[in-house]
Amino acid sequence: MKMEFDYYIYIDYSENLIGYDIIEKDKIAKLLPKLVKFKHYRNAENKKLYLKNISNTIKRENITAYFFDIKILRTTKNMEVYLDVLDFLKKHSNCIVFISVDNNEYDNFIKLVEIIDSNKTKVVKESELRKGTPEYKLSLVIDNLLNIERIKNKNK
Repeated sequence: MKMEFDYYIYIDYSENLIGYDIIEKDKIAKLLPKLVKFKHYRNAENKKLYLKNISNTIKRENITAYFFDIKILRTTKNMEVYLDVLDFLKKHSNCIVFISVDNNEYDNFIKLVEIIDSNKTKVVKESELRKGTPEYKLSLVIDNLLNIERIKNKNK
């Protein structure tokens, strides 16, 4: 039996940026059809054109409006990201939450979650997401937002 989650949280990195997004389960069915062209940035053949097209899709389809919260910061502020997520878990302690975390930060993050969690949170490594699943497709949003922001910062 597949576990039903109330919220899905994705934490990811891109060079000097860290970010997260949080989405309620009720909004996922409406969002997924808009993510058909999304893929991991590292897998795009023409990265510049891919990011331009995905950026336009995000704006045109108002992708970010589906999310409860989105934040992107420099990696030097990674503790702020973790504290935001932990605060969300504390405020939503009656909810069942799915969290995908970048592989490099999984071990550190899981220790923090175990401190406040009451077994209502499932934390997985990003690499454990199976391609084609809704969880995988949703993880592509923060992946692409981070890469768009990273490229935008390089061009300043």
